[in-house]
Amino acid sequence: MLSILTAGLVSALTTAQNLRVMTIGEIYALADSTSQVIRASRTAHEASAEAVHAAKSAMLPEVNLSLSGSYLGDGYLTDRHFGDGQSIDMPHWGNNFSLEASQVLYAGGAITAGIRIAELGEQMAALDLKKNRQEVRFLLTGYYLELYKLCNQMQVLDQNIALTRQMLRNMEARREQGTVLRNDITRYELQLQTLELQKVKLVDGLHILNQQLVTTLHLPADTRIAPDTTLLDLPLEQLNENEWLTLANNNNTGLQQATLAHRISQQELKATRAASLPSLAIVAEDHLDGPITIEVPTIDMNYNYWFVGLGVKYRLSSLWKNNSNLRRAKLNVRRTGEEIDAAREGVDNGITAAYTNFLTSFTEVRTQQKSVELADQNYEVTANRYENDLALLTDMLDASNMKLSASLNLVNARINLIYNYYKLKYTASSL
Repeated sequence: MLSILTAGLVSALTTAQNLRVMTIGEIYALADSTSQVIRASRTAHEASAEAVHAAKSAMLPEVNLSLSGSYLGDGYLTDRHFGDGQSIDMPHWGNNFSLEASQVLYAGGAITAGIRIAELGEQMAALDLKKNRQEVRFLLTGYYLELYKLCNQMQVLDQNIALTRQMLRNMEARREQGTVLRNDITRYELQLQTLELQKVKLVDGLHILNQQLVTTLHLPADTRIAPDTTLLDLPLEQLNENEWLTLANNNNTGLQQATLAHRISQQELKATRAASLPSLAIVAEDHLDGPITIEVPTIDMNYNYWFVGLGVKYRLSSLWKNNSNLRRAKLNVRRTGEEIDAAREGVDNGITAAYTNFLTSFTEVRTQQKSVELADQNYEVTANRYENDLALLTDMLDASNMKLSASLNLVNARINLIYNYYKLKYTASSL
């Protein structure tokens, strides 16, 4: 059966120059390395990791070195009434060298909060990467299953076209015997034309879906992708609704991002509070200046001095400038907490809907299987009666259309079952 189906898939892609039969797992693996969306997310994650290193560097000592040379003009000396002026000779070449170092001992928690925010930002970037990977995979799943559906429909159409042509040959033989009218043959020829038109539309749909897959996966333009014929035999995880809910609540990226956003807002609140607290640092400086211009006459020598001490800084203006920022930060904490509850509700509703559709798909498949059995039986009985002049041509056409419709509906039902299963996995972020 699988070899027949494979042949049907290949025949549906007869124009393929570079045919590749790919499993859905191979599609996922290829997308991870070629998708522009995933690659951009991976780069963003790497950049966020560097942001963590940059935030941690705030804990390191601050060291500044400066060196300058200058030209000094002559001085001019006057009394307090700006009279009795006289020129003062000055050394004309000056130099300044300074080395400054400081180490923050306490900043109200601002540095720690900044580092924690950067670390949480890295985790958020990792979740963005995971979320985008899930979205790309689900998008490709839709393309892939739709491609599979059209390939199967193509096979069913080919079978019905072959059956219709066989019927036409039989009718031509009976027409020569005078038992069938030309009008009856014309009606079957019209049905054949309708089936062939449907095939043309399916071929166009196959090319469109193939192009979407090839573009997303960045494959050569002449590549034609054929779905793996064992997809319908894929074992499905037998989890009940509560197990799916537990999996989703533990793994859903949207819910994890909402939780992480809440933790980031809490750290931002700490950083905002730190702006209203004093900071304490060890400071040390060494200066080498020349000439010594604070003496008159100027002393043409270098003067070196240094000091070590503690520095305290407190922004008094934060007492009236930081209140709005604090209120805003507190509201953000409350908002992100509420968004966690909203995200959890969305996940629960999504799982419930997807699981319900998943169960309905099983019923639909069983129903369509029974419909195919009945349609096949009806066609055989009607064809036998028609051969014995006990049924009209319209009865034969109705039976043929019923058989085609039942076969296509069964294919669609099977593909929808697989789709709803992957929709469950996507909602639980476990693709």
